Amino acid sequence: MEYDVIIIGGGPAGSTMGSVLRKYAPTSKVLILEREVFPREHVGESQLPPITAVLEEIGCWDKVEAAGFPIKTGALYRWGSTDDIWRFDFLVGQNYEEKPRPSPLAGQRYQTTFHVDRAIFDEILLDHAEGLGCEVCEGTKVTKIRRTGDHVDAVRVEGALMPEGADEGGWIRAKHYIDASGHVGVLRRAMDVPVVEPTSLKNIAMWKYWKSAVWAEIDGVGKGGIRIRVMSLGNGWIWFIPISRDVTSVGFVTHADHYKQSGLSPAELYAQAIAAEPNVAKLLVGASPEGEIRSTKDWSFLAGRMAGQNWMLVGESAGFADPILSGGMTLAMVGAKEAAYIHASLLQDGQDEEWLKDWYCETQTRRISQHIKFADYWYSANGHFSELKEFTSQIAAEAGLSLNPNEAFQWLGTGGFVSDDLASPVVGTYRLGAVKSAMQILSGLPATWEINKYNIFTLNLDGCTTIQVPSCHDGVIDKVKCYRRGTSLLPMTGIYRMVFRALNRASDAAALVKELKAIIAGTKEITEPYNALLGALEALEGMVSEGWVKATVNEGRPFMNVTLDEASVSMAGV
Repeated sequence: MEYDVIIIGGGPAGSTMGSVLRKYAPTSKVLILEREVFPREHVGESQLPPITAVLEEIGCWDKVEAAGFPIKTGALYRWGSTDDIWRFDFLVGQNYEEKPRPSPLAGQRYQTTFHVDRAIFDEILLDHAEGLGCEVCEGTKVTKIRRTGDHVDAVRVEGALMPEGADEGGWIRAKHYIDASGHVGVLRRAMDVPVVEPTSLKNIAMWKYWKSAVWAEIDGVGKGGIRIRVMSLGNGWIWFIPISRDVTSVGFVTHADHYKQSGLSPAELYAQAIAAEPNVAKLLVGASPEGEIRSTKDWSFLAGRMAGQNWMLVGESAGFADPILSGGMTLAMVGAKEAAYIHASLLQDGQDEEWLKDWYCETQTRRISQHIKFADYWYSANGHFSELKEFTSQIAAEAGLSLNPNEAFQWLGTGGFVSDDLASPVVGTYRLGAVKSAMQILSGLPATWEINKYNIFTLNLDGCTTIQVPSCHDGVIDKVKCYRRGTSLLPMTGIYRMVFRALNRASDAAALVKELKAIIAGTKEITEPYNALLGALEALEGMVSEGWVKATVNEGRPFMNVTLDEASVSMAGV
């Protein structure tokens, strides 16, 4: 028996891929091969909000919510040039509203996410994929890849549970093959795909799980949003992630050279780091560690290519960004969803394969690279890293940063972020407003909005061309019209299309805001008007920065006054 798709790896990327495929190509034969037997422990417990939409789309959000994982609303940092602890919030300009658990997915919950116990979370996802019709084989290892040039012919497996389609030699065949095997990259290695490591900050991570940490008594799981705690030391940083009512993941990340030069074992170095951070040490008074210290190398990399003749890389096999920004699972699951859309289309509609694969490769490469650069700047802006100073200087040089805060933000805030998400303005999967808030802390300077400096806004489409870009939604891939100028894209969908419509009707700042509010009020799909208005202003900010909107000043007219800590837009003189 030949399968339509064989997925190597049953983690979040593989199970998401399988679930989306079976949802939108329900007659497809999908096999997921997982070398471990779930549940199994795994690091990477803290998520980002884009995962929420993926869970909803595959029909798994209620199952995850029912597991009672803590709701993540952002982070608490001791980072940068100050010893103060500061907040990084997903809900820009809003306070989190507590609701009974479990709760339906509505309102602010779309902008929040979870801290998860990966053993439980990953099993929920894999079982869900199986429930949708994927054939799942756990404890089954891929031992060999048979190929002809860039074409995968078959894979060989061994294990206690053999796939239905395996022959006597353990060989199985499919039309398409997906590598979701994580950093191991089973298929990536077999296809001789090169890997680049575009950063000098090569870290290792070591962690333990603790029972009865103090946070549970202070914050209370299920009684409001919980933030990941990230505390910097001179030689690295500590994470503190509540993952259940009684279990907290506490880890230490440091440079590989520091670990080697210390002469200490991972357990000794970990204990030393915990003792050196009073905020974390205080939270662990009376708590008890479970099991042995765990460790892994944790540095960024990017695959030289993401797809071939009948194969594709998804999740961490395609690339990995440093965990400081908790982006691993988000990059994996969002990318896997998009890869599944492509394969559902190939199996059913016969859309242009090269067009779709080129888009996937370009998008994934840009997204992972952008996250790596964002993480690199995050490190380089930390004055506490006395022992890591040499490495952060190299990061700055590699990224082309002068470390002038204004120039650094210009680099982060523009340079193609508009095309990272066709629907809304984000930087490495973070909303632009949240990025501005973070840069305000890291740079020590107040974040500025370009749109506050002007009050006349007109579209500028000079010198651009139009192209078609894939947009995945509701099981179909639409061709979305985009204006293109150089590497910058202006999509005619989502928030950008709304702002584009408003700009065609008004240019004066006051009239433009009034027009945006009217469009939002008249769009029945929008249930959070404030959030939509903030998104529109973020989009306008990006369009001004990238030259899609020409901004000028009329001294006789009012200006906008967009701020990061107010849930409204005030207009001077109005």
